Amino acid sequence: MSPGETLDPIPDGFILQPPVFHPVIPYVTTIFGGLYAGKMVVLQGVVPLHARRFQVDFQCGCSLSPPPDIAIHFNPRFHTAKPHVICNSLQGGQWQAEARWPGLDLQRGASFVILFLFENEEMKVSVNGKHFLHFRYRLPLWRVNTLGVYGDVLVKAIGFLNINPFVEGSKEYPAGHPFLLYSARLELPCSRALPRGLWPGQVIIVRGLVMQEPKDFTLSLNDAVARAPVALRVSFADRTLTWVSHGRRRKLIAAPFLFYPQRFFEVLLLCREGGLKLALNGQGLGATSVDQQVLERLRELRISGSVQLYCVHT
Repeated sequence: MSPGETLDPIPDGFILQPPVFHPVIPYVTTIFGGLYAGKMVVLQGVVPLHARRFQVDFQCGCSLSPPPDIAIHFNPRFHTAKPHVICNSLQGGQWQAEARWPGLDLQRGASFVILFLFENEEMKVSVNGKHFLHFRYRLPLWRVNTLGVYGDVLVKAIGFLNINPFVEGSKEYPAGHPFLLYSARLELPCSRALPRGLWPGQVIIVRGLVMQEPKDFTLSLNDAVARAPVALRVSFADRTLTWVSHGRRRKLIAAPFLFYPQRFFEVLLLCREGGLKLALNGQGLGATSVDQQVLERLRELRISGSVQLYCVHT
């Protein structure tokens, strides 16, 4: 960037909070931008062998005295014959009526992925990819600005995400794809096989962190002879995002540039009939046309460049 040049302003909705890895429990953090309909929080970890209970609190502040209101208290319990969850709210120092959900598919010693999805009037929770409960708000969602995790739990990662913009209104439940801090499968260049090619409705998700001094970043979709009929290319030199097709044709994507050093990002590609749709950090940014026969012949997703990957899902 030349002297005197300023960065393009970025709408708040495009900024994602970085994931947190291996936090020490109890753990309390600010939720950047607070909670709103369409936001998701992913909690992944392990239940210790001698766990009795843990809780995830979505709080209205973090004061010690007086204690903050708790809009949503999510409390798995393991010390009874059958694991279950208690949900509640704390207002003005007084707990309200408990709501109890039996049949919790979590066991001592087992790993888990819990996804909290916030909608207009209620929170939905899935455990290990299966819907478990919904809890209607008792306090306004906009008041929530703090996340607290307490009790008997080993947390591997906490992620803050936006819902997939291409499935809004769908009955399909969003998936909480796990984050990985260190994995040989995420080393760059990173490759994922596409044995069936791409078909309408398939979603590719890539999450990661831009390195301190980035040079380039490319997501390419290759056919069986390693040609890349379509690629998504990030230029850090001129801060642009471009579709590249058949190695030559370029189509600039008009969007705020999000790939700054040490900033977390999420790229989502949705295959549709005759093309690909793009979303960055939960915001849909248009599409590019690709012949359906070309999409069906794709066999590899390849990722290269100056990023650290946390999640690749195909």
